[in-house]
Amino acid sequence: MKQFLADFSKLIKFRLTFLVVFSASITFLIGSKVSIEGGPAPDINWTNWLILIVGGFLVTSAANCFNEVIEVDLDKLMSRTKDRPMPAGHMTTGQGLVSGLVMGILGTWLLGRLNIETGLLSVFSIFLYAFAYTPLKRKSPIAVFVGAIPGALPPLIGYVAAHGRIDGIAVILFLVQFVWQFPHFWSIAWVLDDDYKKAGFRLLPTTKRDKISAFITFLSTLVLVPVSLLPTFYGFGGYYIAGVSLAAGLVFAWLAFKMWMNMDLASARKVMFCSFFYLPLVQLVLLFDFIAK
Repeated sequence: MKQFLADFSKLIKFRLTFLVVFSASITFLIGSKVSIEGGPAPDINWTNWLILIVGGFLVTSAANCFNEVIEVDLDKLMSRTKDRPMPAGHMTTGQGLVSGLVMGILGTWLLGRLNIETGLLSVFSIFLYAFAYTPLKRKSPIAVFVGAIPGALPPLIGYVAAHGRIDGIAVILFLVQFVWQFPHFWSIAWVLDDDYKKAGFRLLPTTKRDKISAFITFLSTLVLVPVSLLPTFYGFGGYYIAGVSLAAGLVFAWLAFKMWMNMDLASARKVMFCSFFYLPLVQLVLLFDFIAK
């Protein structure tokens, strides 16, 4: 049982899946408190919130399964992935495919119960991640731009699951996570570049650790600062989220600047870890700031 749980956790990339579901669950709560056509803010439907969490978990897990089925031979080459269940021989690709299909169908059905838009967005996310981003990783750094779209869909899915439509708030929630993807992806790619090269992955902006790749990573953190202030600019976020976003964004940018200057792994790791904390911090503060308004 212990081995099964360990394999299942690696199969679905549990930490990544948790972050995705966390993001969607927060924006669901935000979407739940947005009034429709000037009416009073509705109550939160906690049953639907739980459906979103379970459905989102299954859909994200399915996308990760399909990714690992496609990349099983490449995962065998990299130190960080060779102990996943399929490359390690604990699971066949057929079992992985069936697992992905079952979780994908069940998760999409659950999300579709909330509204058809949420179900369609979840299907789009699976296909874009597994069948566009995944094969592009070996071909071109453009894969990061493609991967940033499904990576930024969770807050959109969570919001639409509650609110039922895509509006200005939904677009801004998507944009914040979309822009965040770039320093997040590129700092990880910098740290893991030696391992990625074994599988032929080309994810850094210039495909290698150089000054231009480091500068573009730094530039992406600068872009994130004004984007993160859009909730306050458009009136659904207050001064608290503006202050936290500005402070967190400047720390993020400073660490990326140091990476550009130092060109070392230690600096890149700091940017990477900062990215892990930045997103949940900003989303949580936005939630509390929004509800308190």
